[in-house]
Amino acid sequence: MIKNISTLIAVIFILSAGYGNTINDSTATKKHVWIDTDLAVGMERYGREGFSDVDDGYALLQLFKADNIKVTGISAVFGNTRIDDAYRLSKKMASEYAPYEIPVFKGAGEKINLNKVETNEAVEAMAAALKKQPQSIMAIGPATNVGILLLLHPELKSQIKEVILVAGRRTPTSYFEIGNPVRHAPDLNFDLDNDAFRILLENEIKVVLCPFEISNKVWLTSKDLDQLKNGDKGNNWLSEKSRPWLQQWIVAGDTGFNPFDVLASHYLIAPEDLVMEELNAHLEIHPNDMRLGSPENNYKQYLLCNKEHGAKIIYCYDVSPDYHEKLMKSLLK
Repeated sequence: MIKNISTLIAVIFILSAGYGNTINDSTATKKHVWIDTDLAVGMERYGREGFSDVDDGYALLQLFKADNIKVTGISAVFGNTRIDDAYRLSKKMASEYAPYEIPVFKGAGEKINLNKVETNEAVEAMAAALKKQPQSIMAIGPATNVGILLLLHPELKSQIKEVILVAGRRTPTSYFEIGNPVRHAPDLNFDLDNDAFRILLENEIKVVLCPFEISNKVWLTSKDLDQLKNGDKGNNWLSEKSRPWLQQWIVAGDTGFNPFDVLASHYLIAPEDLVMEELNAHLEIHPNDMRLGSPENNYKQYLLCNKEHGAKIIYCYDVSPDYHEKLMKSLLK
């Protein structure tokens, strides 16, 4: 049952957009992808100094430009920034930089509350799209919207071809090390909503993980941002907004930054450019890697991927030797 006007509007929009009604020759051979994102390009952080991640912007722009991809919808989720900002930025990218019309919907503003699971505009729009045709879902923020979808619309899981996520590690001591001197970074998408990831694994959805292990092997530098600024509106905007983010990494001791989420979009466009293997994923509790050495006994959940036990997943861990060249070429189209 549709419970509110915003959700009803979302469903009507999807149905009127012609999803699955008559797919013309130009889109019939393309991979249909729904993007779920916590876009934060250019946003100052809340509660502390500095700027938020820009990598979601690279992932969206790359999919917009890909000849073999049709983006069927974008849903915003909380994560790198607040939901209102993620939604606003998603609408901006879709309206100003996408080469065709893409509907945008507002999703979850906080993690799943298992005591009271509530739908939202984005979840119902995603459900309507899946009812019309199978989709791949690129979920590059917390997997909250996808988790809610699976809880409230379990009959649609067979319509999900795969979910590509940016999370996971091999062991609890596979720390996400950045900067010089080295400091630990969080597995943010997973850390913000453990239950959402658990729901995906328990529903036996095809899950593809592009974790820190692979994204840490890809770097964008000031030279790349100079090259990206080539007169294309989207490229110019992303290059400009990436400068403060790059500067934070330089101050921390690196010469560039890792564009984490672009590995997920690249998997959808050209999986042959990534090195991957089949592993098993499960959740375990271990000492909190973000608070090692603190006097409190602080623990947290980890999404661990190995040969032992759990749900079968695809784990991407390396890139082809010419990956950087191919990435830049895809963005400069």
